[in-house]
Amino acid sequence: MTTELSHIRSSFAAVQPYGTQVTDYFYEHLFANNPGVRPLFAAHIGDQRDRLWAALGALVNNIENTETLTGMLQNLGRRHVGYGALAEHYPAVGASLIASLRHFAGDAWTPEVEESWAAVYGVISTTMISAGEAASV
Repeated sequence: MTTELSHIRSSFAAVQPYGTQVTDYFYEHLFANNPGVRPLFAAHIGDQRDRLWAALGALVNNIENTETLTGMLQNLGRRHVGYGALAEHYPAVGASLIASLRHFAGDAWTPEVEESWAAVYGVISTTMISAGEAASV
């Protein structure tokens, strides 16, 4: 797990200089590959782009603080249900997130880094989906 966290931190440090270019790329990738999710988002994506970038930073900064991270993800999951997000949307989001990080990380991106992000995203999506489903009941 320590190696996994190290991969997350180092790869995020590599993409940080690009800032919201990363999230711009994310939304372009997501909408190009999954046009059916576009209606879930506002026409102007600027504010959402900034919130996503802030959330990614908070995720990495709190990656070892399980209680804070879980609470943050549960809150996001409950809010996303209100936006119309469904469990079946999460794999597309994960694929676009990983594609975006890979695009900007350059040489910092390795197969091990990708495995680490995939594992972390699995926890993120499971936590958010569970919280969203519980809020819908």
